[in-house]
Amino acid sequence: MSAASTLGGAAAAFVERARVARLGTTMLDGTPHVVPVCPVLDLDRIVIASAFDRKVANIRDNPAVCIAFDEYSEDWEHELQQVIVYGDAYLVESGPEFDRDAALLNEKFPQYPVSTSPIEVGTTVIIEIRVDRVSSSGL
Repeated sequence: MSAASTLGGAAAAFVERARVARLGTTMLDGTPHVVPVCPVLDLDRIVIASAFDRKVANIRDNPAVCIAFDEYSEDWEHELQQVIVYGDAYLVESGPEFDRDAALLNEKFPQYPVSTSPIEVGTTVIIEIRVDRVSSSGL
């Protein structure tokens, strides 16, 4: 497993392709909370849309997060791949940055605008994860 302080090269390409990842946050009592999310890589940030839910409450209390990207294969010798990103999460609830991030998410996931949960100010928060360190294997 390799570790780096930035997300680049093969790890960035792997994250950019990912349709789903698992976001880990921590509740006030220290209990981990892990949920699937649909991420977009934007330069040195990972961007996610969310309702105002448990993960958002956790981030308000503790911005340290971990997000795992993986690809499973039955060929464990050659085809297991993963990228794990550690960083701090920031919440964006409105403004030009919200609009820009929403456009990126809508472009990668065209389901958002036509779903029952479109990305909208007031009902959605954008979670931006700023990368602190990265570990990967199989890339």
